[in-house]
Amino acid sequence: MSNPLDPEKLFGKGGPLERLYPLHEANDTFLRTPGHVTRAASHVRDAIDLKRLMVTVVVALGGCMLMAMYNTGYQANLAIQAGALPLDNWQTMVFQLLGLQFLATSVLSCVVHGALYYLPIYIVTLAVGGNVEALFAVVRRHEINEGFLVTSALFPLVLPPTTPLWQVALGIVFGVVIGKEIFGGVGMNILNPALTARAFLFFAYPAQMSGDKVWVAADILPDAVSGATTMADGVSGATWLARAAVDGPEVLTYLNWWDAFLGFIPGSMGETSTLLCLAGAAILILTGIGSWRIMSGVVAGSFAITLLLNAIGSDTNPLFAVPFHWHIVLGGWAFGMVYMATDPVSASHTNIGKYIYGFLIGIMAILIRVVNPAFPEGMMLAILFMNLFAAFIDYWVIQANVKRRAARYAA
Repeated sequence: MSNPLDPEKLFGKGGPLERLYPLHEANDTFLRTPGHVTRAASHVRDAIDLKRLMVTVVVALGGCMLMAMYNTGYQANLAIQAGALPLDNWQTMVFQLLGLQFLATSVLSCVVHGALYYLPIYIVTLAVGGNVEALFAVVRRHEINEGFLVTSALFPLVLPPTTPLWQVALGIVFGVVIGKEIFGGVGMNILNPALTARAFLFFAYPAQMSGDKVWVAADILPDAVSGATTMADGVSGATWLARAAVDGPEVLTYLNWWDAFLGFIPGSMGETSTLLCLAGAAILILTGIGSWRIMSGVVAGSFAITLLLNAIGSDTNPLFAVPFHWHIVLGGWAFGMVYMATDPVSASHTNIGKYIYGFLIGIMAILIRVVNPAFPEGMMLAILFMNLFAAFIDYWVIQANVKRRAARYAA
């Protein structure tokens, strides 16, 4: 006797819940492969599909996720010990339940405290963005794609830790709808959805995203003139890039380069560690998912324009003097190069085009940082701008190849 509650009959074609089939299919295939197999000849099997591709990217993001929790907690604990960051009742309750103290040197204390900032943002991103994705799938009657898995992992990592949850929800809705769904969904979008969401919040709420109200925890930065150390701006204040734009690259002497490289500095939660971004780059390159051509193009473009700006110099703009080795460890340069610029949908697809695409991103990122210090973080805007020209670059690369072959085989 057949089961009347068989999901395939309920959600399958002709079933009473047929319109909700995308929700059933997403739940059914979340952790396993569906039982459908190809029967007709001929076909080609590949070891990787969309789901494995997306999961690999999330695995490559694992180090940045852990660092997001550890460093956020570390910076918060430093500020608490210095008396610059007040404790919320719910934070105190969680630590009391776990029997932990606010010690900046305790790894467990830092991870738990950072998770209290990171996990709510991640959960809101998943809940709100996932429901928007499901809504479009139901209306359009297609399956829910795994693309949002990566978007939901990327978006919290590019946000400051104290971003209000309502802004998180608003941003991810904008990113999914405007950055992806209006173009037709996964594989059709010309903009990176996570960066689109970040850009929306950047322009809608600039003070909280990169301005004077960014949470920088224990930013006990000496005054550029007197050298005195103060905690007056220890919790809300300018980022390192913004401070360098005002006080010049000399202010970076108060910051250890290795701390910046390893990620022990304030900033957006998952962007601080250049080392872990490079570890993620190795995973993406070895699995063939991330393009080393794009990454090398970004490095070459950033290096070339930095040398040029250093040589030109400026009496009014201190950022002209910031060297290349500092640019790569501040802001979202490394994170953007590894995870955002290499987006296989919105980036260029031809091999030559990837070099050009990455090179122009590297140039534009540094130019926006230096020449227009009102936007101290240029990587996000550079990638979004080049997303718009990725297809254009591929078009001219293909046309050049066609002309070259036509001339080669001309009678």
